[in-house]
Amino acid sequence: MGYGLQLLVWGDYACFTRPEMKAERVSYDVMTPSAARGILEAIYWKPAIKWVIDKIHVLNEIKFDNVRRNEVGGKISAVNVKRAMKGKPVLLCQYATEERQQRATLLLRDVAYVIEAHFKMSGEGGPDDTHEKHYAMATRRARRGQCFQQPYFGCREFPAKFRLIEEDEPVPYSVHRGEKDLGWILLDIDYSGDELNPQFFRALMKDGIIEIPRLERGAVAK
Repeated sequence: MGYGLQLLVWGDYACFTRPEMKAERVSYDVMTPSAARGILEAIYWKPAIKWVIDKIHVLNEIKFDNVRRNEVGGKISAVNVKRAMKGKPVLLCQYATEERQQRATLLLRDVAYVIEAHFKMSGEGGPDDTHEKHYAMATRRARRGQCFQQPYFGCREFPAKFRLIEEDEPVPYSVHRGEKDLGWILLDIDYSGDELNPQFFRALMKDGIIEIPRLERGAVAK
């Protein structure tokens, strides 16, 4: 295992959308490991390292809100983008007034988590890329509140605040006690083959803590 850290993240709203919901957005009960990794990569990302999520602490009570939002019904065609790259006259824009649709969203409210993670070397670094170097840079950026882009909870309109939990600092208290089966949750996307394969795992929360399995251990389902 590589060098690890604990990061406290919190925000007013979150939406970790279930992939089986096509038209309306419905959030998972808790943050997904891929969303947690995205927050860490927003703070510190380099080709030489790869973040691995170990545990997710669910601190607050799981509360849902139902809202309706204006969204556009489509996206700019990739075919038109390729035509524009070849110099052909193509209209590359969308008119929100013409494509606006109202969609319901079942989202989470008043969320707070602790992300336990470590990183391992990806093999794409140079001779100067060491565990100690990247660990010092990652913890320094998290301690200062620095990030490459604003971290968010599932959707960009739900920003995530964060701070580093120091080594001698206790983990914040969780309101959850006992065991709770949260069902199948998206773990990550497998990019090793010709196609993108989603990987799921059975999330069991014990006293507010969810243990995250590894893809290579075979503890996930497609």
